[in-house]
Amino acid sequence: MDYQGMVIRPPSEAFSIILQVTLGCSHNACTFCGTYREKPFAVKPWAQIEADIDFAGKYCQRQHTLFLADGDVLALPHADLVRLLESIRLNVPWVRRVSSYASSRNIAAKTDEELCQYRELGLQRLYLGLESGHNPTLKAIAKGVDAAAMVEAARRIALADMALSVSCVLGIAGKEQSQAHALATAEVLNRMQPQYIGVLTLMLLENTPLYRLYKDGRFILPSQTKLLLELRTMVEHLDLPRCLFSANHSSNYLSLNGRLPKDRDEFLARIDEAIAGTTPLRSEYQRAL
Repeated sequence: MDYQGMVIRPPSEAFSIILQVTLGCSHNACTFCGTYREKPFAVKPWAQIEADIDFAGKYCQRQHTLFLADGDVLALPHADLVRLLESIRLNVPWVRRVSSYASSRNIAAKTDEELCQYRELGLQRLYLGLESGHNPTLKAIAKGVDAAAMVEAARRIALADMALSVSCVLGIAGKEQSQAHALATAEVLNRMQPQYIGVLTLMLLENTPLYRLYKDGRFILPSQTKLLLELRTMVEHLDLPRCLFSANHSSNYLSLNGRLPKDRDEFLARIDEAIAGTTPLRSEYQRAL
């Protein structure tokens, strides 16, 4: 398989075939994200994509899920996405689920009929980075869209019968807006109604604008206790009929994994224990992206 530069995938895709179709991210402006700073957005040559699909067909027969990398595969024109999904179905027929990152902008650029066609061809799960439901924070981190656009993208993903996994980031609003961010994020997640929620904790990367603001004293990272309080506020205010909730990413100080609303009380009790200092937390040197 041909991999160029850093290739990332969601934790839940750890055992998937990783097929790199695009390089980087077409937006690539979020102030906290350093993943693709040195990798301009591009679509890989079709010959290379086909060669990688052929490789998967020969050597990845024990893997039954496939993830499309890098961060922006849905930026492809409709005809190219159809060609890609048809090739996967033809050459790796045992794959039962294809997944990809998505952005609200790329979802907005597709018609309902196009999204439904992708679902019919095997694209069953999309990962959407909400980061925050707090519009001032979304503007500050240069996300490029507001919360309403995220909610609309979620609505159209559901209409296409695709599963939706949404990620949000503790600490992304800084110290002063910490609780406003947590509450607004829970409210927007309730409107999005995702099947999966993944919570990460902000880690400041030296190649990002947000890190430079931090070094200049213009961004103050919330304390560990405030980060736990953000997590508590989110969990307390989420109102979802059935959702797999994960805060087990290695960036988090406290690991949670379970279902809402069933495990809410257990989550809150564990967070309260962490705030009180009676349960161990992940140390700084153990945290990673």
